[in-house]
Amino acid sequence: MSSIQFFGLGFNFFEMVDITIPPLVIFALGVLVVAAMIWHYLKRGRFRSAAVKFSDVRIVSRATRSHRRRWRTILPILRVAAVILLIVALARPRSGTEVREISSKGVDIMLALDVSSSMQAEDFKPNNRLYVAKEELKKFVAKRINDRIGLVVFARYSFTQCPLTVDYDVLLRYVDQVDFGVIEDGTAIGMALANAVNRLRESDAKSKIIVLLTDGENNAGEIDPLTAANLATAFNIKIYTIGAGRPGNAMFPVDDPLFGKRYVYQPTRINEASLQEIAKITGGKYFRARSEQELNEIYSLIDSMEKTEIEVSASIQYKELFHYFTLAGLILLAVEVVLGNSVFRKLP
Repeated sequence: MSSIQFFGLGFNFFEMVDITIPPLVIFALGVLVVAAMIWHYLKRGRFRSAAVKFSDVRIVSRATRSHRRRWRTILPILRVAAVILLIVALARPRSGTEVREISSKGVDIMLALDVSSSMQAEDFKPNNRLYVAKEELKKFVAKRINDRIGLVVFARYSFTQCPLTVDYDVLLRYVDQVDFGVIEDGTAIGMALANAVNRLRESDAKSKIIVLLTDGENNAGEIDPLTAANLATAFNIKIYTIGAGRPGNAMFPVDDPLFGKRYVYQPTRINEASLQEIAKITGGKYFRARSEQELNEIYSLIDSMEKTEIEVSASIQYKELFHYFTLAGLILLAVEVVLGNSVFRKLP
């Protein structure tokens, strides 16, 4: 980040003597000096001062004004411009480049997402649970900075959709690709947690978490959810669990070969006790999302609870510019003196 300071640190008269004029004082004195010079030239008629005195000026008044006389007003203008440049030089303008060093203690996060057929329930109107969950996951990822995030999807089986990465664009593309039918139907919560733990077990991040979202109960897989939770605790991994869906019956779409798409009501079965126990064992927390708004609030809360620590140290490297203004001011003064004693010279 580059910048130029015109009245940054004042002006040191001598390097050996620590005498510094505040920049505002320099600016105020400079304005007064320039204003006094302009007043002096205008009020006292220095722009048209006579070079020779005559007892009768009628002959002079009838004389045509030469180009040299017209252009003589440039001398005081050069002098005022020179003084302005020297005042700016006194204010010590500098070009600064800010150098920032950013170090962060990131969080490694594995997102575990249920893609079983029950996620087709449309109680998060007007969309189904999976669509809403994907959209909220993308919002959650967009809020993170310098964290490694991965994605595990599960139904009867579990697999890694995206390994831990800081390339969020790639991760979001994988989230968009998540859909029904890729995995045989079922709900293997324990296998999903074990898969996520396996991705995090060798991580040296200061904080390692799993965010599990499901709308059912474990009914598949070789690993029990509580066993996977204890495994996570052994690797110092915290699990946040989210139960998605409204209590009671929910509308599920059914493709009927005769009548086309229709809806049936089925009960929502979420093993909240198991999800609460998983979170408790690992030091996490259980949430229930009954609507899209609640799910958004849950992910926002998890985001606020698991913040990345970022340390920023900044230093500014300056390049002094006052000598450019000093040189320009002295050149203008020299031009004013040369012109005043040559082209625009006045008779005594």
